[in-house]
Parts: sequence; structure tokens; C-alpha cells
Amino acid sequence: MRKISVCVLFGGISPEHPVSLRSAESVLNQMDPEKYNLFPVGITREGKWLLYGGTDYSLLPDGSWERHPDNCEATISPIRGQGLLQFRDGAVTSSWIDVVFPVLHGENGEDGAMQGLLQMAGIAYVGSHVATSAVAMDKTLTKLVMDRAGIPQAKWLLVRASDLASNMEGAVRAVEERFSYPCFVKPAGTGSSVGVSKAKDRESLEKALLCAGQYDEKILVEEFIHGREIEVAVMGNRNPVASVCGEIDSGAEFYDYEAKYVSDTSVAYIPARISQSVAEQVRELAVKAYREMDCKGLSRVDFFVTYADDRIVFNEINTLPGFTSISMYPKLFAASGIAYSDLIDKLLQLALEA
Repeated sequence: MRKISVCVLFGGISPEHPVSLRSAESVLNQMDPEKYNLFPVGITREGKWLLYGGTDYSLLPDGSWERHPDNCEATISPIRGQGLLQFRDGAVTSSWIDVVFPVLHGENGEDGAMQGLLQMAGIAYVGSHVATSAVAMDKTLTKLVMDRAGIPQAKWLLVRASDLASNMEGAVRAVEERFSYPCFVKPAGTGSSVGVSKAKDRESLEKALLCAGQYDEKILVEEFIHGREIEVAVMGNRNPVASVCGEIDSGAEFYDYEAKYVSDTSVAYIPARISQSVAEQVRELAVKAYREMDCKGLSRVDFFVTYADDRIVFNEINTLPGFTSISMYPKLFAASGIAYSDLIDKLLQLALEA
């Protein structure tokens, strides 16, 4: 059989650049070179595209891959049929690409921008298409979809970062009229808990709003839900399937960036410590949210299950979840009987089908 040519995109200009590098290291190490012709293309923090000339993917996380002597500048051509263009020694060559795996997080990676380029190029790619990617990246737009679908979620409020300089008092008053402390403050368009804060009083709320405003014009404020953090991996196109439920015990104030990727305080429980009946309800809601968003390929859907009465509350959906060695998406499907390398095979096949 002819090998499938796969371009794995990683890096990017978003604050989630380091997470992408770690995800790509794991993905590339799990891809069978007997099945795939691999084209690992990294995007530096400055936005430069480089075809990585090495095969040692352990160089990705610390950024040293950028200095490999066999690198060359490269890009996906928006002209159909040209594939991956490579620029070396004053000459341009092209390589056919069957499918792209955008192991990218955040701005220009999972917000529809890269998906639009790939659709113009006529290249299959892993994950949801343009509209779904854009809506899912904006937490406030996702909230509107879930409201319309009748999926229970936390109360929320939109605050504009541009209003804070002139009317911080008004923004704080609007939050305090709607919520009691503590509450959560998030940039609408980041993942990996970048810029997320837990506000316990007026002073910390002001700091949280300013922090979130550094990442996005739209700031989401949500009520605090006292419950377990439950995650479900979903995979598929027309007939999506849900993994077993997993639970995150952050071991910290909340599951922030440091708890996810830096410290060793967080603990994952797979399966989650909830009853079978509640788990089935969570899985059904995860598939419903996936369908309502018109997701393709994969997504991780996150919920809270309250301690007091097992009430299920939607938190968010991530259309390109982390794929690091400790990420929940591959671990959840591993617990459901699908090994990491087989999971990648299935996602690439779903991309070609879509």
C-alpha cells in the first residue's frame, strides 16, 4: 500500500506554543513510519514556518528543533494541488500532502484560521472545520450554542477588555450583581487555562479582569460550580462515540496552566469517581454537545458534576485537545480500549473521510 503523506503542524504564535510542542513530540513519536511519510512543520513564536529536518522529536519541547541544520522554510500553498512548498538554496519544491494533523492550540491554530487555509488548499485535515473551530474557540459563542441546545451550564457574563480602563467600577458592579464570590474569569479565546483566574473578592476580581484582558478583548466571567471536573473524549464524524469519563483532581485552587503542565499536584482518575448512571448521562451530553457544535474528528468535552446533588454542568469544548503524554484525550481513549497509535490512525482516517 502507498504510504499516506502526513504534515504534522505544531508550534504557533499563541501562548499555548509550549503545549503544542509537547503534543507534537508525542504524536510524531507514535506515528508508524511504515505507514506514513512524515512532514513535521513547526511554526515559531514569530510566525516563521520551518520543515523540521531531523528525526529526533525530543528536541521539540525546548525549542532546539528550530536550529537543526537541515531545516528549511516551508508553507502550505493555498493553491490546490501544490501541497507543501519548501524553499531551499533559492529553489522551490513541492510535496504532495494527503492529510494535515494540526497539533496546534489557540490563535491561528484551532480558531478556524488554519482550517480555512487547508480548505482552500483542498487538503484533508484532522479536526473540525472552519465555523465549528471558530465558534468553539470563543467561549462566549459556545455558551450561546449550549443555551440554544438546552445543555445546562454555569451562569455567565461577557465583559469587554476595552471598557476596563474607563469603567472598571461598572464592570465590577455588573459582575457582583450577577454572581457571588468566588467566580471564574477567563479570556474568551484561549485554552490550556491560559489567563484564567479565580476571583474571591473585589480586589482579586479587578486583577483577574486585567489579566484576562491581556489575552482577549472578550472576557468571560462564570459562576463557581462546586463539583468534580469531568472530561470526556469524543471521536467521529457522523456517528461520534464517547470515551469513558475521566476526572481531574487538580490538587490546587483549580485546574490552571501550572497544574496541567508544570507541577505534579494534579491527579487523573479514569474512570471518574461518579456513579455509572451519572457517567452515562455525562457521555450522552458530551455527544450531544459535539453534535450541536457540528464537530468533526475529535473534541474533548468538559463538565462539572456537583458534589451536593450530582447535577451535570457543561464547562467547555476543545476541538484540538492536548496530545501530550499526560493529556486526557489519549488517556481516556486508551482506557476505552484504543491505544495512542491506533487513535492517531483513526483520526487521520476520519480526516480523509470528512
